[in-house]
Amino acid sequence: MQPRTTTQQGESPPRSAFLLAFDLRKERPTNRRRLGCLLRAAALADLMTSGSLADESGKARAVTAPAAPGRLQAAVWEQIAGSPPRSWGSWIRKDHAQAYRLVRDELEAARLVRVERRRVLLFPVERVTPRKPHLSRRLAERVARAVHGGRPVSRLSPDVRLLAALAAAAHLKTVLPGREWRRHQHRIEQLSAPIEPITTALRKTLQADASAGGGG
Repeated sequence: MQPRTTTQQGESPPRSAFLLAFDLRKERPTNRRRLGCLLRAAALADLMTSGSLADESGKARAVTAPAAPGRLQAAVWEQIAGSPPRSWGSWIRKDHAQAYRLVRDELEAARLVRVERRRVLLFPVERVTPRKPHLSRRLAERVARAVHGGRPVSRLSPDVRLLAALAAAAHLKTVLPGREWRRHQHRIEQLSAPIEPITTALRKTLQADASAGGGG
């Protein structure tokens, strides 16, 4: 994969993944735990494609510090650089709630999402809605086209290819129905090749979570 660039909206992979995961009919993002894992995977993929991380026998290995990383990428890099090599799946599962908060706060600061906070029976409750739904819709359309295969994978922009690979691993219903993802397995394998250890780990993590009853 050629060096990754940001999307046309100027978003990093984690921020794009968050916007992509919005259910626009319900005006809310997908299940928070699943989204947190997806955001961690997006940060890992960003670091891997930029040369900051490498795969070493199924484990993430720090190579070189990233230049001007987002808050989530910086947090993930510091964790990996300061630890012995661990599996990609362990890094995807780690601190997924923090990943959600970091990216949500970045998007709120950029005025791309609105966060309404209140208390219900003393418990804090928040509602996150998109300020610019057309950005989520446009991302979903671009990712869906990438999966359907209108253009050779080699001619797709790196950011769309990366986002499509992650969305496929997560079977994001905001892009395609579940059955539709299974129809494009060969294309998804092509899209995922540069970050295959990460997409495989993300898929297995979310499948295990769903089997355990945590992936509603």
